[in-house]
Amino acid sequence: MHAMRLHRMGPVTGASGPLSLDEVPVPTPGECELLVRVLTCGVCRTEIDEIEGRTPPAKLPMTPGHQVVGEVVAAGPGCVLGLEGTRVGVAWIHSACGHCSWCQQGLENLCPDFLACGRDVHGGYAQFMTVREDFVYRIPGSITDAQAAPLLCAGAVGLRSLRLCELVDGAALGLTGFGASAHLVLQMARHLYPDSSIYVFARRASERAFAIELGAAWSGDTEDMPPRPPAAIIDTTPAWRPVLAALEQLAPGGRLVINAIRKETADQEILQTLDYARHLWREKSIQSVANVARQDVIECLELATRIPLVPEVSLYPLEAANRALCELKDGNIRGAKVLQISAD
Repeated sequence: MHAMRLHRMGPVTGASGPLSLDEVPVPTPGECELLVRVLTCGVCRTEIDEIEGRTPPAKLPMTPGHQVVGEVVAAGPGCVLGLEGTRVGVAWIHSACGHCSWCQQGLENLCPDFLACGRDVHGGYAQFMTVREDFVYRIPGSITDAQAAPLLCAGAVGLRSLRLCELVDGAALGLTGFGASAHLVLQMARHLYPDSSIYVFARRASERAFAIELGAAWSGDTEDMPPRPPAAIIDTTPAWRPVLAALEQLAPGGRLVINAIRKETADQEILQTLDYARHLWREKSIQSVANVARQDVIECLELATRIPLVPEVSLYPLEAANRALCELKDGNIRGAKVLQISAD
């Protein structure tokens, strides 16, 4: 089978690297594992963090990809759900211990022993992959392969972020950065909090215009002040500067929810300008988001059918994964980027 694999970590630059198109054997499903023929796989900024070493792979070479839609073609020993022939999704968490206090609470995203798909085990930038039976999700028939892929991470982690805001309907919500996750959060927020105004902060005029298309009440540059201070802001950027800007823009008692597994280190010196009175005083709080739990993915897919939630996607063939990653890093974004790997 074909797989786009990472052989060495380094900067994401140039359409010819850093991933290489390799011919590798089709994997064999182990105990309680499924073999999935990959149909589509979303391209996520976390893959850039993996490639550039901020959240490095457990081994090399590694096949990235954790927003996977595919068809189950075989089941390994111990599988009991009869999923052969079923269209399923695979998200960030490949497996968790199932026994720790976090797993027992349904918070497998906090399990100290969880394995990440595409970082610790091979992911979906390939024609086939294996996954634990208890970590796949049935894809509703009304959602296409391309639309389903970003819902498995960008949408699910966006929904988790939105809930962590503890927003009251009618209070203003801010979104900093407007890529795959934020464009879905905006649509979910408009459905869940119909009386709330949504303000979008983004560097590029094209992103700000896209936000208005999707129903944002206002959009401005990263450090602009909105019509009124938001009660909560979700930051989806890879940088530190928007974090300080968001803290300054928050209303008293407001909450900043940071939706990022890692932040780039290049602008860490901006943190030296953190000023308690401007950024943190008056009971402002900061909440990080740690991946997604299984329930987040389940609820996101269900919510997507109700709204209905339609992700904006740009499709790329598997061999163009490097180009998709480079465009993502360069900020060439409108919605989500998705690899089209097999035809259903």
